[in-house]
Amino acid sequence: MIQSMTGYGKAEAHFNGKKIHVEIKSLNSKNFDLSARIAPLYREREMEIRQLLAKQLERGKVEFNLWIEKEAVSQSVSINAEAVTEYIRQMREISQANHIPFDESRIWDVVMKLPETTQSASTEEISDEEWGIMLHTVKEAINRLVEFRKQEGEALAEKFTEKLDNIAALMISIEPYEKSRVEKIRQRLTERLSELKGIDYDAGRLEQELIYYIEKLDISEERQRLTNHLAYFRETMENGHGQGKKLGFIAQEMGREINTTGSKSNNAEMQNIVVMMKDELEQIKEQVLNVM
Repeated sequence: MIQSMTGYGKAEAHFNGKKIHVEIKSLNSKNFDLSARIAPLYREREMEIRQLLAKQLERGKVEFNLWIEKEAVSQSVSINAEAVTEYIRQMREISQANHIPFDESRIWDVVMKLPETTQSASTEEISDEEWGIMLHTVKEAINRLVEFRKQEGEALAEKFTEKLDNIAALMISIEPYEKSRVEKIRQRLTERLSELKGIDYDAGRLEQELIYYIEKLDISEERQRLTNHLAYFRETMENGHGQGKKLGFIAQEMGREINTTGSKSNNAEMQNIVVMMKDELEQIKEQVLNVM
């Protein structure tokens, strides 16, 4: 069954005093268009995450967010004594060289605002265990988004089936008008010729011309091709996801047959039905843009 490109998935995990959040949203797009916001701690693995998303989601405008929420007390921070001492030494030298007063009471506030005066007790690194948990969380969010897409795809399939049934019913409703139209054309031309006084014409040749003219207005081929396109559309929907572009092409072919039917109609009732068919098809085209 088809899938929609619209979807949403979210997953969370806990590890070593941290809560890992993953959120994925997707909308329709011709290709795979990824916008990723990843917590700095995990950016070294960003390429692997992007490749996973591209492989699993295939198409759509995707927004991916991965962030961390601290659950435990932050790492202890210590003062970088060497950096502070060096800053104070340089400031004394500059003060003496340029005859600038050296204010001992304010020096501490100034120095502590300078870079590298504080440092973390340890540098945080990603362990294999944490990477595995984070990757599992990303996959879980992807799976939930795919399930969302499947549900949306089922709703789209129901919508498409309804519209296809409507088009098929409208095409059948044209048949009575088509048969009566041929007789009306024949009758109208015969009446016009009878009004021409003093002009002889070949009745056999007239019949041949009528047949030729009526054949040009015949829509039986268009009706058959449209019926085939409707069946092919249904079949393609059942073939699984990844059929969005193909369904779009089939809808275009359906439109050609409907337009040709309208141009051949030469009948008000038939043309009204064609307009209704176009309306049903337009709704299909709008929704096909959202199919994987």
